Amino acid sequence: MNIPQGKRYVTQLGGKDLILETGKYAKQVSGSVTVRYGDTMVLVTAQMQDDAKPIPFLPLTVEYEEKHYAIGKIPGSFHRREGRPGTQATLNARITDRQIRPLFPKTLRNETQVIITVLSADQVHDPAPLGAIGASAALAISDIPWNGPTACQHVAYVDGEYVIAPTFEQLGMGELELTVAASKDAVLMVEASANELPESVMVGAIEFAQRELAPVIELIERMRSELGQEKKSFTPSLEIDPADVETVTRMAREKNLGQVLRTPGKHERADAVKAVRDGILAELVPDPEADGAGERIAQLKGAFDKAEAAIMRGMVLDEKVRTDGRRPDEIRPIWIETGVLPMAHGSAVFTRGETQVLSTTTLGTGRDNRLVDDLGLESSEEFMLHYNFPPYSTGEVKRMGGTSRREQGHGNLARRSLVRQIPSQETFPYVLRCVGETLESNGSSSMATVCATTLSLMDAGVPIKAPVAGIAMGLVMDGDRYEILSDILGSEDALGDMDFKVTGTEKGVTALQMDIKVQGIDAEVMNKALEQARQGRLHILGLMHEALPAPRSELAARAPRIETVQIPSDKIGTVIGPGGKQIRELEALGSKVEIEEDGRVRIYTDDGAVAAEVKRRIEQLTETPEVGKTYHGKVAKIVEFGAFVTLFPGTDGLLHISQIAEGRVENVGDHLKEGQELDVKINAIDDRGKIDLVRPELEGIVAPRGPRGPRRGGDRPPRGDRGPRNR
Repeated sequence: MNIPQGKRYVTQLGGKDLILETGKYAKQVSGSVTVRYGDTMVLVTAQMQDDAKPIPFLPLTVEYEEKHYAIGKIPGSFHRREGRPGTQATLNARITDRQIRPLFPKTLRNETQVIITVLSADQVHDPAPLGAIGASAALAISDIPWNGPTACQHVAYVDGEYVIAPTFEQLGMGELELTVAASKDAVLMVEASANELPESVMVGAIEFAQRELAPVIELIERMRSELGQEKKSFTPSLEIDPADVETVTRMAREKNLGQVLRTPGKHERADAVKAVRDGILAELVPDPEADGAGERIAQLKGAFDKAEAAIMRGMVLDEKVRTDGRRPDEIRPIWIETGVLPMAHGSAVFTRGETQVLSTTTLGTGRDNRLVDDLGLESSEEFMLHYNFPPYSTGEVKRMGGTSRREQGHGNLARRSLVRQIPSQETFPYVLRCVGETLESNGSSSMATVCATTLSLMDAGVPIKAPVAGIAMGLVMDGDRYEILSDILGSEDALGDMDFKVTGTEKGVTALQMDIKVQGIDAEVMNKALEQARQGRLHILGLMHEALPAPRSELAARAPRIETVQIPSDKIGTVIGPGGKQIRELEALGSKVEIEEDGRVRIYTDDGAVAAEVKRRIEQLTETPEVGKTYHGKVAKIVEFGAFVTLFPGTDGLLHISQIAEGRVENVGDHLKEGQELDVKINAIDDRGKIDLVRPELEGIVAPRGPRGPRRGGDRPPRGDRGPRNR
């Protein structure tokens, strides 16, 4: 890159300096930018290969690398080096990908890579949106064809006020965690988790973000105008001749493609559409084996795809009819089944049209939580939601490997939708793992996962604050004409202009995810989409209520039971015992025992009787003696002047000989035996912690001793008055 050394650009974002710098690091790559905000700093590079790939899509990859040196930490892995990206790093990469992908030329097929490396993380400001800003700047000044710039940042909602670029603390204390990516004219991507907020608050947050990001976009535009390289020419993918589109569209209409598109059933409709397409190809290319026929067929297939999209979109805009015959705001038939798996703690199946998800809930102990080892603040995750999308769900055969980025993204969206409705650890101290298995898919399986998981949590007896449902909204727009679609099909997602997923309770929105393919939508369209989504959500919640009105009153029989005991923090060592001996004895009874630093003890077991016994023993181990309280003790040792009685493990008191029986006692052994059990009452505890006991049944008959108790033979004078001790 021919760029001046260390060219620096600064603007204000949220009252702080946002610093972009280029021409200093990684100069051999096409575009390289560092972004700094506070003490958080990322390096972003962008590079494109010269040769196009013979594939029908843009081979774009976005990598997000977290380096532990960024927080002055050595990785905790066996090799003491970073491994594959964690879940949060993958989600952060998706944020950038969704922001930049729509702005590449549709016919670009050159392999393109954006790498975001977190160099410094102050654990105050999130590096993720800085990486997205850096990607925009790196692409803008590079020679890579791209129609940016864009900008991205979080928005929080704290005490009724929107906050741009919030700190981690502000995100945690606010009612909204929103991420917005926007260009100069359009919102490109939205992702949010909210605390049942009204739709109007959500729209206001998005508009606020777009206004606040305008100076960042202007800054990147200035970088491009001053430093931007000439964009590379590239060989476009198969170009479609407009004349071919016109011809194929006419033939498709003659063959009633519009009626064929209304064929019920995903696979039946696909087969019927393919038959129309193959008929057109056979007419236009009679000899598929002739020279050049393969390329000609590929061109005509592309023309048919455009014809199909135009006819489908025309049906929606002109006739208000969708490919499966529904009205724009109509939701497919729903059926629900709960308690379907005999061994799971909770399970449910949610089916909406040809989309079906089985969700399970497992209740675990505190030892089952997930430790989060990324560059943010140290934390653990007590509510996990994992989403799976096997190939059979779409009737396909594919290689099955690890969890895909798409699966991680969909699982995260479902988790964000539900996490604020999960009871606190103080009221329900379980670790929860939910799994959504997509059994069938034709239209938002992630939203079906939200509905199914809500039901499986309720089936497990988890006292969630409120049920949550989700719905995917679409958009078909042509100039000023548009139509909002509820509960979109897969084809409507592919051929439409928006994928807008909304989840929430009866009260308000809990999560959003929006990706827009058009240049922009205004507040009117967004408000209408949210209101139509609200109506659909309420419809789905009503059906869920019919299937399972409330969380089950009892936990599943196989779920672990939890007893909680609060002990003084200085007694933790007593419960653990030397080398953990005491806690091992407690767990040998058939339980798991966890002790928090504040003295909160949790007992996990499948047996209620075991839980009660472990709780009793812990209470005995940690009990503090109280004056006036009666204990059922055991004689530990007989001495000349009385008996030492064990009140509870580790605590003995003295039952003086004068308190053993009515009348004069000459020999303690005539009245008590070691190992004998009896009731005793604490009469006094002196300043040295020594405990003086009496027998409750002798109160009023035998006078209790004073604070130190009487001595046999009456009171004695102080030693100074008795003369020297015999030596």
